[in-house]
Amino acid sequence: MHRNTSRSLLTVLFAASTISAPCFADDSDSSSGRCTLAQGTVELVQKQLFAVVRLADGNGGIFKPNRMWAAVVDREGHLCSVIKTGDAWPGSRAIAIAKAFTANGFSNDALALSTANLYAATQPGGSLYGLNNSNPFDARFLEQGSGVGRTLGGVITFGGGVALYAGGKVIGGLGVSGDSACADHAIAYRMRKLAGLGAVPAGQGPNNTDNIVYSTGASPMGFEHPHCFPTDLSAAAIESVH
Repeated sequence: MHRNTSRSLLTVLFAASTISAPCFADDSDSSSGRCTLAQGTVELVQKQLFAVVRLADGNGGIFKPNRMWAAVVDREGHLCSVIKTGDAWPGSRAIAIAKAFTANGFSNDALALSTANLYAATQPGGSLYGLNNSNPFDARFLEQGSGVGRTLGGVITFGGGVALYAGGKVIGGLGVSGDSACADHAIAYRMRKLAGLGAVPAGQGPNNTDNIVYSTGASPMGFEHPHCFPTDLSAAAIESVH
């Protein structure tokens, strides 16, 4: 009698859990569920990666040519494209996506903020400490080739992410990862410039841009970012690409 009762109870619990369990495979974004950027715009941005990673200065990074992931999101945060060059670190795929999401998510038509600009304020004691815990990355789409058309989220607050601008408006974000954070910033910034999508309205960096601001003291302050290597490119050198 006791055995039958236990079996009945297990049957009921299993049925209830089956009915109430969320079906992650069918989850879709609350908006369109697909990239709203024109395919030509996405391709224009992404094709710059193959030229930039082969620049003679190596973007001041570790590898030459740089081994990178590059991701583009639209203004709603939908992932539009992820590509890579060479044997890029597998873990950098998610970082590139999160950088694109971050730069797009914290820039607007009045002020552009690169992920490099967010570094100091998000350190312990900074005015934005804890920002990295907002908008968590959706780990269901870590697998290579997955996630396009979805809003994956993620917040990264070191160099490598820039917002994309056209006609004075933010249209999305670009994130790259695979080298030092400083080189990542240089690559993203240069890709955007070569694509003609870098006319920002205002910024905290040199010449009122969202270019990197290297810290001059032991602790970065304001919108500063620490140096990565002695080979780091200056903001002027990053800007000089054409």
